[in-house]
Amino acid sequence: MHDERRRIEERVERLHDQRIKPATYAATVPFEVEAWQAPGEPVSFEEAATAPYAPFAMDTPWGPPWRTTWFRMRGQVPAEFAGKRVEAVIDLGFVGDWPGNQAEALVHLTDGTPLKAVNPLNQYVAIANPATGGEQIDYLVEAASNPDILADNFREPTPLGDVITAGDKPLYTFKRADIAVLDEEVWHLDLDIQVLRELMLELGEHDPRRHEIMHALDRALDLLDLDDISGSASAVREALKPVLSKPANASAHIVSGVGHAHIDSAWLWPIRETKRKTSRTFSNVTSLADEYEDFIFACSQAQQYEWVRDNYPKVWARIQEAVKKGQWAPVGGMWVESDGNLPGGEAIARQLVHGKRFFIEHFGVETKGVWLPDSFGYNAAYPQLAKLAGNEWFLTQKISWNQTNTFPHHTFWWEGIDGTRIFTHFPPVDTYNARFSGEEMSRAVRNYAEKGHATRSLAPFGWGDGGGGPTREIMERARRLADLEGSPKVVVEHPDDFFAKAREEYPDAPVWVGELYLELHRATYTSQARTKQGNRRSEHRLREAELWATTAALHAPGYSYPYEKLDRLWKTVLLHQFHDILPGSSIAWVHREAEAEYARVAEELEELTAEAVTALGGGGTRVFNTSPFDRAEVIRTAMGVPMFVEVPANGSAVVGFEAVPTPVTVSGRVLDNGLVRVEVAEDGTLASVFDVRANREVLSEAGNLLRLHTDLPNYWDAWDVDKHYKNRYTDLLDTDSVEIVDEDPLLGSIRVTRSFGEGSKITQTITLRAGSPRIDFETDIDWHEAEKFLKAGFPVDIRAPHSSAEIQFGHIQRPTHTNTSWEAARFEVSGHRWVHLGEPGYGVAVINDSTYGHDVSRTVREDGGTTTTVRLSLVRAPRIPDPGADQGRHRITYSLLPGASIEDAVAEGYALNLPLRVADSAGEPEPVVSVDGEGVTVEAVKLADDESGDVVVRLYEFRGGRAQGVLRTGFPLAGAQVTDLLERPLEDAEVADGGVPVSLRPFQILTVRLRRG
Repeated sequence: MHDERRRIEERVERLHDQRIKPATYAATVPFEVEAWQAPGEPVSFEEAATAPYAPFAMDTPWGPPWRTTWFRMRGQVPAEFAGKRVEAVIDLGFVGDWPGNQAEALVHLTDGTPLKAVNPLNQYVAIANPATGGEQIDYLVEAASNPDILADNFREPTPLGDVITAGDKPLYTFKRADIAVLDEEVWHLDLDIQVLRELMLELGEHDPRRHEIMHALDRALDLLDLDDISGSASAVREALKPVLSKPANASAHIVSGVGHAHIDSAWLWPIRETKRKTSRTFSNVTSLADEYEDFIFACSQAQQYEWVRDNYPKVWARIQEAVKKGQWAPVGGMWVESDGNLPGGEAIARQLVHGKRFFIEHFGVETKGVWLPDSFGYNAAYPQLAKLAGNEWFLTQKISWNQTNTFPHHTFWWEGIDGTRIFTHFPPVDTYNARFSGEEMSRAVRNYAEKGHATRSLAPFGWGDGGGGPTREIMERARRLADLEGSPKVVVEHPDDFFAKAREEYPDAPVWVGELYLELHRATYTSQARTKQGNRRSEHRLREAELWATTAALHAPGYSYPYEKLDRLWKTVLLHQFHDILPGSSIAWVHREAEAEYARVAEELEELTAEAVTALGGGGTRVFNTSPFDRAEVIRTAMGVPMFVEVPANGSAVVGFEAVPTPVTVSGRVLDNGLVRVEVAEDGTLASVFDVRANREVLSEAGNLLRLHTDLPNYWDAWDVDKHYKNRYTDLLDTDSVEIVDEDPLLGSIRVTRSFGEGSKITQTITLRAGSPRIDFETDIDWHEAEKFLKAGFPVDIRAPHSSAEIQFGHIQRPTHTNTSWEAARFEVSGHRWVHLGEPGYGVAVINDSTYGHDVSRTVREDGGTTTTVRLSLVRAPRIPDPGADQGRHRITYSLLPGASIEDAVAEGYALNLPLRVADSAGEPEPVVSVDGEGVTVEAVKLADDESGDVVVRLYEFRGGRAQGVLRTGFPLAGAQVTDLLERPLEDAEVADGGVPVSLRPFQILTVRLRRG
């Protein structure tokens, strides 16, 4: 029996692959082809249309890396093709079957109209069905020779990731450019056999249906005439009809399919190439929609729509028409599919605002869900943010990549840190690039965790990552699997319809509380440190520019709020939060451009902020505090002289002569300000940090220990840090120098310089200021290591059952023990501006200005005490996909804050990331807003996007408890409304005694719109 089964399976495979599939195109004639290589970056169609073309022959190499070659293809449909389905078939020399990381082309008519793209799995362009014969064909084909960065599956570094280093050797050999007749009967037979064969192989060995399909295929193929595949195809198809028409079981799982084309906004290609990818994919999708009325395509990322609108207006018009017809579903409601952990809270709010608003304005569609299939984990503030933007559901797929633990649900309620829940689905097909293969359908049923409770799951189908999208073959598979015995039922429908049915079917789905932590890709919290620093600084500069522009708009006659500039700058920052840019997992070209963009953003925001501050009136010197907390601290003047200042939250103050706190003393390597005493050891580590106020030593071992780890993960170098990295390391204890550099009553500093490794150098300035227990480590790293990981550790004498790390609009607690595999898998985690360790009555915070990754561990000492160590991840040195990742200069500041409560950590986190600004300004404006009450803080202050002049304030409760307060304004208040994130009213807010009383639950976000009197 086994021999018979093997015989049939091998027969089916050979006849299908070697006879039927090659016969799908019955007759062909070649195009006449000419070529012109654009000299550098891509050019417009108009320029290409007038370029000088030269004859080009098939089997000729073409395409240096990252270049564009335009091909002119001319031909005539032969008279004998009349009455048949005729297509252009183009093979640029495709490598493998992944469309997104190699040669791609967009086919244009000579008037500039984009027709359709060609890629490995979509090589045709429709000409006529039926043809009349004699049709003249004249195409201009824009072909991109993008290199295959995945050629060796990320095993070795490659110079191909940047146009600067990629060289100019042609990558591809043109194979085919034909006018061809598609034999539709053979093509359908090809698909019939594919679907049945794949289903057969997935069914159990003892399943009668498997044997029924096997013998049906065997009998049907007896009817195939190997000398006349076309003429005998109908008979074979007829013989297969009975086995293809048997309906699925009534209890069969339902797979809701929706077309999808995951297009990374940058990854193994630069942003400029993504702009072209969108035109190619969206041209294909709209063409498919014309051919299949039952086709529905879900597409996220408003940024990509904007690129098409601005660069490909004819494709944009086709998208608009497809949306009207209900075949194109804008989803996700975010500017890009951003990283799920690293963007700040306000940035994620703006992702949702800009994305949803784009779809409302351009399509009249309000998206209902967050579509993030591929981000590397999801913070626990997402449920609340999603709901506040008007969303009802959340979709991800990436958690299936967990390295250690299998996520227990596919359909569930996700509960965030504030208690908000959102209905969430995690497709058991385990891919966002489904093609309805037998293996995928079997996997969807096998994996589905909600068996017995629910019956349906979602499958985004279409080739992706680099675009491509659904194909007609995938649609044909969906049709055959709509009601087929042995398979789940496939229905193509809108994601909103799927989620509505899934929620109705399973309203009491299980609840998952807290972050969706991905047990993989943990190094993305650290890789490409300059990109991450650019994001952090940009977020805070945007906050600063908006606050002072609002202040100037209210208090400076003649000042105009820069709506357009701020909108544009926000969108630039949001784009670079894409889940392969901000995490540091893109090619060198992407990160080189990101650093340049962040520099431009910084320069423009500095100009905007300076303009706003200047508009308040010149002639005096004031200090401006963008933080939502009152500040009393030491700053340096423009001349570098230390000065102690006191400034209200969100406000400013005249530079005066404040009462100076207890002065700092410097004695040898000891810094003391009466609050803490810091002793620097001979090797440059911290020998002691003594909290004078609490009369206790903070450290239990050497503090600020810089440890250099060997870091070679098993796969995915820029993405992953594997647990074995901890096993091999070098402590950086040798010093070039340890010297006192500041000895002033207001501050004392000791500088430690170290050289190590392959010519690397670290210079740290350890500073203690008067009036503050915060110890700063201004760190300048000249980094030339490869496959190394640098950490800074603080072992503190605290028995902390958990660590607290800041996330968006709050913080999350994580156990410091590893009782279970779930806890052990969190050996590297993310946080924003601070990490806090505490025991009853005492805590310590570690604060940073630009890094996100860290680890926390716990040991018991011989004296019975407990040491809890927090280690910040400073810089890595992966070589794939960017061989020069992180090389060069890095400037990072982090701080140790002894005796810190959560509130202290929050306040100092803001302070470190929002330095006080000293500027000439004679105006004395009141803060635009302030808050009376504990636990409530201001995250954003801006003018309303509708340019009404209303002031919009975003508040949140930051301690994790109940909070009450009063929001007060520095202007006459005529009324207030609570709004959603899009500044649309939810309810009127009470105004009492010139302020707005607020009452917040733990970590609640509140957006208030204030109308001026």
